[in-house]
Amino acid sequence: MAADLVIRNRVSLQSRNTLALPGTAEQFCAVSTTAQLEAALDHARSQELAVTVLGGGSNVVIAGDIAGLVIAMAIPGRELLGDSDDSVVVRYGAGENWHDLVCHALDQNWFGLENLSLIPGCAGAAPIQNIGAYGVELKQSFVALDAMDIATGAKMRLDGGDCAFGYRDSIFKHELLNRVVITAVELRLEKVPAPNLGYPVLRQALEAEYGDLDTVTPRQVSDAVCAIRRSKLPDPASIANAGSFFKNPVVNAEQGAALAAALPDLPRYPQADGSVKLAAAWLIDRAGWKGSRHGHVGVHDQQALVLINRGGATGGELLDLARAIADNIQLRFGVSLEMEPRILGKVPSG
Repeated sequence: MAADLVIRNRVSLQSRNTLALPGTAEQFCAVSTTAQLEAALDHARSQELAVTVLGGGSNVVIAGDIAGLVIAMAIPGRELLGDSDDSVVVRYGAGENWHDLVCHALDQNWFGLENLSLIPGCAGAAPIQNIGAYGVELKQSFVALDAMDIATGAKMRLDGGDCAFGYRDSIFKHELLNRVVITAVELRLEKVPAPNLGYPVLRQALEAEYGDLDTVTPRQVSDAVCAIRRSKLPDPASIANAGSFFKNPVVNAEQGAALAAALPDLPRYPQADGSVKLAAAWLIDRAGWKGSRHGHVGVHDQQALVLINRGGATGGELLDLARAIADNIQLRFGVSLEMEPRILGKVPSG
């Protein structure tokens, strides 16, 4: 075992998730190097412990205590791998804070991530979710990632095709679920600014602020995105939450047309394959959940997609509310909602 790796028993995770939900790791360690990660995985194998990887804790629901070894990812790193006339390739450690990474790129005049500003979490979690916002997804800048097999410790490298990116989806939620630990992410960033202003809310905000969109800079796009996010999403430091709790549902063309006829003001976003993406927040709001309170949990009064811990909540309470909302939306609109956060731990019985 790496000499500087510290493994502790019975560690509270309440301060390590932005929903501030209680839960205890049977064993816990933080890793800031690949050598420490290798040692941690060796330890888990030798003790026959399940492994759970925790990043910034901004996209998880701690349902209860977590058996086995919880590894907090803290590997840093920003390394320029390639530099051409029009782009760069940069390798970021999985423990790098995502928003700090975006700001660093802008400081270097590297572009393409500005629409993804202020998304909470770490770089290593970004491919798992294929994070996206305001018309841009991670996969558009993604080159490859480095990972380590939990069962064997073998190192691997996956490119975009290997990762099978989809809408808030990837292979890490399916075939590779709980099988690998991402250690670094490589991104291709542009030197020539080409702001993506296609998302209506972002475009409207920039038009109101600057008028002429032809002169808008990536930095101004980032600032606008941050302002929009802050106006809609509560700061976890003030109100415990995990950001958007449900994915925007995607329905087939026939169901999309039927919903458009029945609900003409429902926001709809046609997809290239003929399907239609719907606004989950609108559905939840229309169903009357926005601002509702349910014991220690509730729905934020400014953003129907955000479930909050009002103080003293458990993961079980939050999941009960999420399921009640999803069941109600299914019953009322015939639309299935899928939770975005990962559920870690087991809800206590009884």
